[in-house]
Amino acid sequence: MPPAVAFVGWSGSGKTTLIARLLPELRARGLSVAAIKHSSHPHPLHRPGSDSEVLEKAGGIPSGFATPGGVSLHYPGEPAELLPRLIGQLGVDLVLIEGFKEGPFPKVEVWRKQLGPPLCAGGMEVIALVSDDEAPQGLRRFGTAEVAGLAIFLMRRLLDRPA
Repeated sequence: MPPAVAFVGWSGSGKTTLIARLLPELRARGLSVAAIKHSSHPHPLHRPGSDSEVLEKAGGIPSGFATPGGVSLHYPGEPAELLPRLIGQLGVDLVLIEGFKEGPFPKVEVWRKQLGPPLCAGGMEVIALVSDDEAPQGLRRFGTAEVAGLAIFLMRRLLDRPA
């Protein structure tokens, strides 16, 4: 099973931007990397009345659709149970998850002082903090521009690989 790391932080902290910059950095280092967005809010994965919704309601597990642009599958259930099982089937070296603060994965916090206190200050365990603000002591910190350094850190920490 490939290792996974969750990027957590306040809404608007830059999680998506960081992951979008980190993906090509890791791929340039020879890794295959999957990215998954987690949301704590329910979102319809099928348009109401669509054929894929009909198939899901009829009991298709998973259900989904395929288009010339790709394939999307929907597995109903709790992410905490589903993600660890599905990650093992992805066939990649590393999985980056946006969000999923309560998940079982190591966490990198993306933090901006103006949005609120760091989540790690409230007891959440994180392996690194990404911020341009002064951070709590004793925590590995990367500035928002230090994407290459973060990639090297993750490769060493999660994959036991030199960069």
